[in-house]
Amino acid sequence: MASVEWQKRGLPHCHLLFWLETKIQPDEIDSVIVAELPNQQNDIVTKNMVHGPCGEHNLTAPCMKNGICTKKYPRRLVNETQTGEDGYPVYRRRDAANGGLSASLNIRGRNFTIDNSWIVPYSPLLCRTFNAHINVEYCHSVQAIKYICKYINKGSDQATFGVRNPNDEVENYVNGRYISTSEAAWRIFEFPIHERHPTVLQLAVHLENGQRVYFTTETAVQVAQNPRKTTLLAF
Repeated sequence: MASVEWQKRGLPHCHLLFWLETKIQPDEIDSVIVAELPNQQNDIVTKNMVHGPCGEHNLTAPCMKNGICTKKYPRRLVNETQTGEDGYPVYRRRDAANGGLSASLNIRGRNFTIDNSWIVPYSPLLCRTFNAHINVEYCHSVQAIKYICKYINKGSDQATFGVRNPNDEVENYVNGRYISTSEAAWRIFEFPIHERHPTVLQLAVHLENGQRVYFTTETAVQVAQNPRKTTLLAF
């Protein structure tokens, strides 16, 4: 299942959810998902998979709210991956005393020393293949479906602004959509916004002539003569 959204700068952002035929066991997570700096010098990881730095290093970072990082960075350093109760595990992030590495980054003219607490979970294979920021998470909760489906229902970013007319006593407030050029082109060319494979549709099961209908006093006769077909009748 996949959903596409657009960030504030207009860049497309894709969320994908995969169900595996062979379930990944907790002791196999480290072989698929990594949240540490690699042993060898790897500019791909330090370029694409480092969060921030934020917090005391940068209080004006976009992820900061009320002085706290909304993405929960820097993360806690642990020696072994732990499966949690919220559907997402606590990935292995070793400290220097247990083999963890560090790296020096220059961000906007400032030098930062980062460790594994700043690394976004990633797949080494995907990171090397696409040389891009690809966050990979192990989800074992039904909330993952709610997470992926909300992007097709929440709509575009919106902004409320007021229009003042000196000849009008009422201020007219307009609710407008924020659509970037990338999103506009995506929709004009009708590229897919949401995809499912395989597509499964649940039918509204009911007895013969037992489907639910909605009518008013004015539409009662029309609805009785031409009731709307349910998904079961249409099938």
